[in-house]
Amino acid sequence: MEINAPAVLAEVTAAFARYEDALVHNKVEVLDELFWDSPLTLRYGVTENLYGAAEIQAFRAGRPSAGLMRELTRTVITTYGTDYATANTEFRRVGSEAIGRQSQTWLRTPAGWRVVAAHVSLLAAPAVSAR
Repeated sequence: MEINAPAVLAEVTAAFARYEDALVHNKVEVLDELFWDSPLTLRYGVTENLYGAAEIQAFRAGRPSAGLMRELTRTVITTYGTDYATANTEFRRVGSEAIGRQSQTWLRTPAGWRVVAAHVSLLAAPAVSAR
């Protein structure tokens, strides 16, 4: 199994970038497309656990569209062979000191690369030391 084959890594990196653009611009139809349309797909969010594509789609449809911009840091995308990949990144929302973490598992399907599992969590903002 080849790790990070250049062509495969480029494909997943492009899919990840498309997902990020859709996320910060609230392109719900693209987000729905990029999650595997299966009852086996899951997404654990900061405040919700979603099981199956239908629950994920319902969450996206009802989510507020304001305050979605963020800055990504420490993004690591790794491909394993030609059909499986992980994407992990840290992020900060504009105006927040909290550090977010996002993990995605991507699978090549007949329809293209799709997220089959995702997890989003937040770390508390760093404490300010008093001197």
